[in-house]
Amino acid sequence: MAADEPERRDRREDERYSILGALGGDVMVFLPMAITEIGRGGVQVETPFAFQIDSLHELRLALGDRPIVVKGRVTHCSVIDVDHELVKYRTGLEFVDLPVRVAEAIESFVDAVRDGRRAAT
Repeated sequence: MAADEPERRDRREDERYSILGALGGDVMVFLPMAITEIGRGGVQVETPFAFQIDSLHELRLALGDRPIVVKGRVTHCSVIDVDHELVKYRTGLEFVDLPVRVAEAIESFVDAVRDGRRAAT
């Protein structure tokens, strides 16, 4: 340790206390997902893991060159494929509590996708 660095305590020496009863908590983990459908109100995704119905999640979406973070509520989740040890799930998430700026970014992206499809037909 360099002379100008503060001495670090071993955190295992900190006193810890058992919880009597229950103390709830949540964990947020970002995992990759494939977005198969998007609309103004939500997305449909495919993942190798299941979501709990009515649970809330933060989603990072790359709308072209505009990355956004939105909150989504799980509306449905089902198994769509089973291959040996791999399971694939399809899940629908409804956007909730969208700030105006984010809602406008989603609407703009959805309109561009729709218009691109019209031009291709």
